[in-house]
Amino acid sequence: MKGIFTALMCSFDEKGQVNEKGLREIIRYNIDVQKVDGLYINGSTGENFLISTEQKRQIFEIVKDEVKDQVTLIAQIGSLNIDEAVELAQFVTELGYDAISAVTPFYYKFDFEEIKDYYNTILENVNNKMIIYSIPALTGVSMNLDQFGELFENEKIIGVKFTAPDFFLLERLRHAYPEKLIYSGFDEMLLSASVLNVDGAIGSTFNVNGSRARQIFELAQKGQIAEAREIQRVTNDLIAAILDNGLYPTIKEILKTKGVDAGVCRKPMKALTEEKVQRAKQIAEKYL
Repeated sequence: MKGIFTALMCSFDEKGQVNEKGLREIIRYNIDVQKVDGLYINGSTGENFLISTEQKRQIFEIVKDEVKDQVTLIAQIGSLNIDEAVELAQFVTELGYDAISAVTPFYYKFDFEEIKDYYNTILENVNNKMIIYSIPALTGVSMNLDQFGELFENEKIIGVKFTAPDFFLLERLRHAYPEKLIYSGFDEMLLSASVLNVDGAIGSTFNVNGSRARQIFELAQKGQIAEAREIQRVTNDLIAAILDNGLYPTIKEILKTKGVDAGVCRKPMKALTEEKVQRAKQIAEKYL
């Protein structure tokens, strides 16, 4: 369960339907070219919060069918609808996914007891391992060290996808819970997190830059910080260019330059202008 995991993109057609051929090509590119250790399916990068339950099930099925047991698979099943979360957790467990993950419940101002009950309820109904998905900037849910500790009391909760710039909390978590898995969730901060001895990383840009992410991670583990820092610099130049052009649609356009049918993003995400499509091609040529 350690290493570099791509937050997997999904290919959609112009009508917003799953493009199975394109999704399979994205999967193969990640495994065969980027050489990642695993895939994190139906997270933010997969446009999970824009699709139906049936589409989520379809994506989970296609990924498992394509991957079999080649790499580790983590299914993000979190939802504001806890019945959907439980249903999807059971579904992917039956498919043979290695672990489930769930974003903290958001939008409504849930207190910590409600958040804890959300995770425990999911896990009472499924025999699988859970990775908490903590991304405060998008959910508005921040948890402290003691609260993570309370969640970790549930033995089925084996770790956290830590997508936050709070390196003090990250270090405290690593020190307090050496047995738990901690994944870095910010691609641009991978080196900083790796120095604090995270177990791996889960990232959007790994769809096109996973090989560099592995280099950063492994060099940091060996203590070769200067070398890792240079690769992080190049990676951050790439990330800055992608963000300036539009994160998800730009990654999809870059994949297209590699012969991958990455499709389009679902509305209300907007399509790239022709100028930005050309810019995406330039980014690919310069950095990849």
